[in-house]
Amino acid sequence: MHPKNILVVEDEPKILEFISSYIRNSGYNPIIAENGQKALHLFNSESIDLILLDLMLPDLSGEEICRAIREKSRVPIIMITAKTDEDSIIVGLNMGADDYITKPFSPRQLVARINALFRRSDLIHDSESPTTGPFKINDSDYTVLLNGHNLLLTATEYQLFTVLLGRPTKVFTRDELASIAFTKYYEGYNRSIDSHIKNIRSKISNYTTDNYIRTIRGIGYQYCDQESCE
Repeated sequence: MHPKNILVVEDEPKILEFISSYIRNSGYNPIIAENGQKALHLFNSESIDLILLDLMLPDLSGEEICRAIREKSRVPIIMITAKTDEDSIIVGLNMGADDYITKPFSPRQLVARINALFRRSDLIHDSESPTTGPFKINDSDYTVLLNGHNLLLTATEYQLFTVLLGRPTKVFTRDELASIAFTKYYEGYNRSIDSHIKNIRSKISNYTTDNYIRTIRGIGYQYCDQESCE
């Protein structure tokens, strides 16, 4: 089996070399890009399994790259950022990133996050394909169809929604959803779960006015059909 390809997008040479060396020693194949234009070129020309994306680049911003990739792919994206304020992280998650890590970080933590994203993808792939109401789950390509329309969920959005969909009427706390969606190193911003749920609702609203995710105030969220949501 060939090692998974990880696109490392970082403009600081020492950090780029440090990350690439460590993930190579962890059994992955790093493909490096020092700027945004090269990152997009490599993404379009290579088979990429995961992206480590620095937000501060000399040409394109990480946010622009994330947005461009999300228009065509659900490949897992981990943001690498020096910004530690909650609002900056939420913006990145809203654009479709699956996880984030703040500088400075330990290489062990970074690899743990990479492993966790790949592990969740494998679990999704091996799980049963539920069909609930108008939604159909296709685990072979990780898509959710609403009356035949592909919702184009990110990997994390897919994971969260299929968990809710698989347990109709069960109320999931934000902490439970965070433990499902993120690694054990995740620091637990409740707003990040709220942002992912907001994104899922927005994509559902493109095809229906019905709301299938109920907010349980002060607790979390549940999937419900229209009768139980009334």
